[in-house]
Amino acid sequence: MRTRRSAAVAAAAFLLLSGAAIAAPSAYAGTSGATHAIDRNSDFNDDGYEDVLIGAPGGTVNGKKGAGYVTVQYGSSSGISTKRSAVFSQSTAGVAGAAEAGDGFGRAVATGDLNGDGYDDAIVGVPGEDIGTAVDAGGVTVLWGGSTGLYGANSVWLENEEPVAYEKFGSALTAGHFSPDSPGDQLAVLDRDFVQLFMYDTSPRLQSAPLERTSRSRLSAVAEERDIRPESLTTGDYDNNGLADLIVSGVTAGEEPGHGWSSFFSGQVEGLVYERDMRGGPVVASGDINGDGYDDLVTGEPKSPDDGGETTTGGLVGVYYGSADGPLGVDGADSPPQWWTQGTAGVPGAPERGDGWGTDLSVADTNGDGYADVAIGAAGEDIGTVTDAGAVWVLRGAAGGLTATGVRSWDQNSTNVPGSAEAGDRWGGQVKLTDPNRDGRYGLLASAPGENTSDGVVWVLSAGSGGVTATGSWTYGGGSLGAPATDAAYGASIDE
Repeated sequence: MRTRRSAAVAAAAFLLLSGAAIAAPSAYAGTSGATHAIDRNSDFNDDGYEDVLIGAPGGTVNGKKGAGYVTVQYGSSSGISTKRSAVFSQSTAGVAGAAEAGDGFGRAVATGDLNGDGYDDAIVGVPGEDIGTAVDAGGVTVLWGGSTGLYGANSVWLENEEPVAYEKFGSALTAGHFSPDSPGDQLAVLDRDFVQLFMYDTSPRLQSAPLERTSRSRLSAVAEERDIRPESLTTGDYDNNGLADLIVSGVTAGEEPGHGWSSFFSGQVEGLVYERDMRGGPVVASGDINGDGYDDLVTGEPKSPDDGGETTTGGLVGVYYGSADGPLGVDGADSPPQWWTQGTAGVPGAPERGDGWGTDLSVADTNGDGYADVAIGAAGEDIGTVTDAGAVWVLRGAAGGLTATGVRSWDQNSTNVPGSAEAGDRWGGQVKLTDPNRDGRYGLLASAPGENTSDGVVWVLSAGSGGVTATGSWTYGGGSLGAPATDAAYGASIDE
């Protein structure tokens, strides 16, 4: 539990998600920060190799069950290993707070260069943090990057100005260069009801707490027609204007609950501007699938309601293609996306209740052909009679968009995949396409947070000229990196 303390808030005009914004400086060309999804890497030590950030929110730290921790593995010419790594928790020197039971440090993770110094920083959600008497009010820790990688010293703590019980501030995170008014990326933080933005302030008076809250907005206040309960965030440059756009995704409440919807905020010189709502979610990821220079949006609805229409009980994945007007459906701005299920021609498997197809998504180029591919996790997939064992698919990108041509799928019973399918493993609970050896081909990380009675394990599948392959795949868990393994739920979150 933390004693009540507000995050630094400077007197400044608000950059409201609803569209009101502050004026930008006249010169902003060259300002650092991620815009396109391909620019969103995790290079904490600026050596040119992508690093991997993974959360274990169930981890026991100093005897406190569920206090949680995160691990970082540093990329190199040979990729990632269990050797060049580090573990961070609220017991790490310099990290704000203290490890306490149920904090869930690492329940959500994200990366971005928040201070524009050339080193990516790690953002860690702690939604179970108690603030004073406010149970599960939540908080966020920022670990700064540097020449030797992440470090705990001078970490920044963020929380709601007036913490409320069960708000779970920090339940979802993302960062992007939404506006030219910051030296680096801006940070978006989600709690139960609100989306909040923070940017780095370089003025000397804020050096002890340099992240300034610039807006706080309830999603349902700006969504045009429906009450969307937000659950996740992603960024991408869907209109290719050089500034990142923000997607806030969730499910509907009210008379027709449980349907996935997302809200699109475009990054403009004047700040983020609400544009429209789109069917699909609450899982979202971004990348340029058709290679046209515009990021595309992929949505997942693993618990889609069975309404006999556009949805299926096995899970639903949608694709919106980027354009000068942002992500568009098959018939324009107000139309549904291109829908995919396990019943789509060419996709292995069949849609069945509880499969969870779209549990997690990742978008990147696995074979170096210039088109981003889509990894899809289905944590609830049954393998034979083994319930909720989980499976993963990779669909290919092409000039014409996403295609089932060349699709691959794996589970723990697949050839060359270590282990075996077991009930409750939930393999594919998180998927991440990553290129830690900088060869231009993104391999696959697939986690099973339920593996070994919720210890959690991550699988590494490399990529070659043919894309992701199980040949030579290997596994590791928190214990492999010197962290507590028992019931850690290692891999419950992996940076997008």
